[in-house]
Amino acid sequence: MSQVEYHPKREVTVIRPARSWELPDLREMWAYRDLLYILSLRDIQIRYKQSAIGIMWAVLQPVMTMVVFTLLFGRLAKMPSDGIPYPVFTFVALVPWQLFQRALTQGSMSMVTLNSMMSKVYFPRLFAPLSSILSGLVDFLVAFAVLLGLMVWYGVYPGPQIVFLPLLVLLALVSAFAVSLWLSTLNVSYRDVGYALPFLAQIWMLVTPVVYPVAVVPSEWRWLVMLNPMAGVIEGFRWSLLNRTSPPDLLLVGISALAMIMLLAGGLLYFNRGQMTYADRV
Repeated sequence: MSQVEYHPKREVTVIRPARSWELPDLREMWAYRDLLYILSLRDIQIRYKQSAIGIMWAVLQPVMTMVVFTLLFGRLAKMPSDGIPYPVFTFVALVPWQLFQRALTQGSMSMVTLNSMMSKVYFPRLFAPLSSILSGLVDFLVAFAVLLGLMVWYGVYPGPQIVFLPLLVLLALVSAFAVSLWLSTLNVSYRDVGYALPFLAQIWMLVTPVVYPVAVVPSEWRWLVMLNPMAGVIEGFRWSLLNRTSPPDLLLVGISALAMIMLLAGGLLYFNRGQMTYADRV
């Protein structure tokens, strides 16, 4: 992260490039926190500007996906759902998945989206992907309200483990942030990332237990599935909201958490190394 030196007598601010492989300056990010709020609000306003149904897209997308999955996998393929009505089983997974997918897509494209601003003024570059990710919380809250209504309709109620839900939401956001750090840095130099993102998101959803429980995966291969950080998040969502499901395997959840931490640490270092030349390349 750039280092700022203040010279009160001359009223000069010197912005120096960060050293290679240096972690971000959290104090600087805290000083610019108002800008993070403004950028997040801007993303929300732009997303639904001149849209006929506006925020209802946050409801329509997961609901229609849930209907298709229920018909294909619940009715035709007879996919097991741990004794939970299949619409609830899959919608509980779709809500955090939609949050992750939207955050991943917007965060990965954020450096190019803010290129005009980035080449004119200085601000913590991490705010570009971070603001895009945080703006997705509005859609998440709307979809989550629909999920609660669906659970009441089917008579499925959460137990005391729902207190862990905010932590799981944070893990979903951190997972998207970690991956978007890598992809947004690559996207500055290689615009192929924008073309590959839809394909990557589709493949990622197939290897994530959205339409199936982890129990259907052979036990000797489950650790490989749980290397996906979102696998642990979705299993945690089902455990915290669907009181009739068994608690997730702590070892498998630990594997997902470790994979997320490694992605985040590496992404921060890689992003910070590349930001010295962002303004010249975007």
